[in-house]
Amino acid sequence: MLASFTAELFKIRKRTVFWLIGGVWMIMTLIFGYVFPYISYHGNPTGPAVGGRTAAERVLLEALPESLVSSAIQGFPLFAGALAMLVGVLLAGGEYGWDTMKMMLTQGPRRLSVLSGKLAALLALMLTIVVATFIVDGTAAWLVAAVESKPMAWPSIGSLVQGIVSGWLIVGMWATTGFFLATLVRGTALAAGLGLVWALAVENLMRIFANIVAPIDVLQRFFPGTNAGALAAALGVTPQGEPGGTPGVTTAVSGTQAAVVLVVYIAIFGAISLFAVKRRDVT
Repeated sequence: MLASFTAELFKIRKRTVFWLIGGVWMIMTLIFGYVFPYISYHGNPTGPAVGGRTAAERVLLEALPESLVSSAIQGFPLFAGALAMLVGVLLAGGEYGWDTMKMMLTQGPRRLSVLSGKLAALLALMLTIVVATFIVDGTAAWLVAAVESKPMAWPSIGSLVQGIVSGWLIVGMWATTGFFLATLVRGTALAAGLGLVWALAVENLMRIFANIVAPIDVLQRFFPGTNAGALAAALGVTPQGEPGGTPGVTTAVSGTQAAVVLVVYIAIFGAISLFAVKRRDVT
């Protein structure tokens, strides 16, 4: 497995598409987490006061160091999650399109070793991107606080670690979902289409009907997107539907349940992917 893991990391470094997705990821977190709030703060210096703060002050607060954790992971349940899913799809499905999977499995490495190395490399890549997100966002938060002469009140080390681990669970689940779909269909296009339709459309529609149909409400509490959004909400991200709320974030379940469900999804999707490759013909 170690050799497969090392080989996958080498391939990831050499594939331009992963660097492109990572770059888009960082640009998105900066624009939605810091550029837009900063512009809104200066474009709306007044406004109704809520909780002792004007609307502009509340917006700026999200871009300051004390809100680093919530600002960094606010896009993970939906937008960054979609990018993570694409990474998983491309990492697993691309090998079938180029016939390199068949070549690898007929040259000697055990199937479980190859797939385990791929999954481990995928999760390592997600952790790297999450840490990079916190570094980039932390730099942006420091810059905003310095320019506006605001206090440099950083989250505690424990809060940062909790945020990184939670963010990793969220995007790791979406990446593993993409990996699972690409492994099942042995390709990229269909897997990406199915995954994105589920994440961006189906779950949102189910949440709408959950308000009026009790069985759907119970069912959607175990959906991957719902639990990803609930884990983000548990770390302070404003839920969708509230003023300044973030799409995909919900309080339907507790943060503890959300974390457990995400771990279960990662384990199940990974196990099914391993089983499928082990039992199927490589062609």
